[in-house]
Amino acid sequence: MHLYNTSAGIVALHQGNAFVLMHSSWDALINRDDAYAHLQQLLAQTAVAGNEQWLQQQTILPPIGSQEVWAAGVTYLRSKTARMEESKESGGATFYDKVYDAERPELFFKATASRVRGHLQPLRIRQDSSWNVPEPELTLVITSSSKIVGYTIGNDMSSRSIEGENPLYLPQAKMYDGSAAIGPCILVLPQPIAPHTGIAMRIERMGATVFEGATSIDRMKRTHQELVSFLYREYSHPHGCYLMTGTCVVPDNDFTLQQADVVHIHIDGIGTLTNSIA
Repeated sequence: MHLYNTSAGIVALHQGNAFVLMHSSWDALINRDDAYAHLQQLLAQTAVAGNEQWLQQQTILPPIGSQEVWAAGVTYLRSKTARMEESKESGGATFYDKVYDAERPELFFKATASRVRGHLQPLRIRQDSSWNVPEPELTLVITSSSKIVGYTIGNDMSSRSIEGENPLYLPQAKMYDGSAAIGPCILVLPQPIAPHTGIAMRIERMGATVFEGATSIDRMKRTHQELVSFLYREYSHPHGCYLMTGTCVVPDNDFTLQQADVVHIHIDGIGTLTNSIA
């Protein structure tokens, strides 16, 4: 079941039918351990508003309420390699090698809801950074009790020139206005997402493809529940939380985003998140 935040309200898309969930709040729908079963009950009581074509005529908003967005780093081997490459001049490369093999994962705060952009909304690159890349990531939707109830697509924008200067600059490299996108919807499932699920990214510049790559989430070194358990150890998330789980699709070192580039991120079973770069 796919859950959209739209100009028409919260819309559930199920078996090709779109249902507007009246009198429902995003926080109340997402922060339930029985989210899938609860949504099924709501659909049984709700009239069909339209189909997928009707849904596409609505403005798609970021699928987030009061939740924070966090992120995990160095969860794929390719991500470790890229982070070591960007930090080798500063002497920080060895830190990423250690994190990849350590018991404790790298977790960092990414964005408040106000800094998150949705499908077809523009993302930003920092004006004080010379090397900027998008990072396609499966993003977990987690309740306040630490249960994973859904999945969405995340773009964890990264200013690699800033982080490369010094690993301590990570917050500035990762957190700024328009630094994160999620969407276009939440995939709510009664069981974990399939481990072979594919994730792909394509970047367009002036109508031409300048980068594309793909992988599957089973190449991740750490499990989803392992990441969640560390995130919830000393943090409370009263409205639930979103967790970007890391990337394995990284452009080559000679690539940097430019204004007006368009980034398409696709995850099997969820859809495609598209954002232009401002």
